[in-house]
Amino acid sequence: MDQRERQPSDSFAAAALLALAGGFLDAYTYLCRGGVFANAQTGNMVLLGIRAAEGRWAEAASYLAPIGAFALGVLVAEAVKLLHRHPGRFHWRHTVLLAEILALGAAALIPVGEWDSAVNVLVSFVCALQVETFRKVRGYPFASTMCTGNLRSGTDALFHGLTQHDRALLRRAGCYFAVIGCFILGAVLGAVLAPGAPRAAVLIPAAFQLAVFFLMWEHRPAQPEA
Repeated sequence: MDQRERQPSDSFAAAALLALAGGFLDAYTYLCRGGVFANAQTGNMVLLGIRAAEGRWAEAASYLAPIGAFALGVLVAEAVKLLHRHPGRFHWRHTVLLAEILALGAAALIPVGEWDSAVNVLVSFVCALQVETFRKVRGYPFASTMCTGNLRSGTDALFHGLTQHDRALLRRAGCYFAVIGCFILGAVLGAVLAPGAPRAAVLIPAAFQLAVFFLMWEHRPAQPEA
């Protein structure tokens, strides 16, 4: 069994659960927390530029918070990885998952309305932790909180798999498209469940992350993961 197969963080099951969480969080922040997408920061950067061009400096500055939270999430994930020097059943990814779950738990305590921006900052932080920590599925680079890269990689693998009659590439394409399907399913669940419980619904993606925590614990490889 190769290293790729032995890493639970690299498994399709983990990727599927994290993609469900990612899709749910995007639907949640859009429907319940001010009509924004907090998972990726490209839109925030575009809006920052637009508001700056319009001379609406206060509004432009408001987009710096989620962008900064995302950057902070990347730094924290890398710091946890660097500081976790003692391999064992409790992997550094477990620590990151716990941080994500606690942050979403805090978001569930924040009332809907005036403090929605604070929730969006927390979600941006969580998504950065997740996308920086879980970078591969079955050895292929992927993202669990956004789909543009997955769509590009899956379509590229599909084209070359068909033109080269390469089943391995077709399997890779299928893996990417399945992850995208899980992300969409997470968004569907968010659209159905979040409006009925606009505060507590954020705990549902936390439950998906908790499932990954125990999946990694149960199937911890004999050698430490990278």
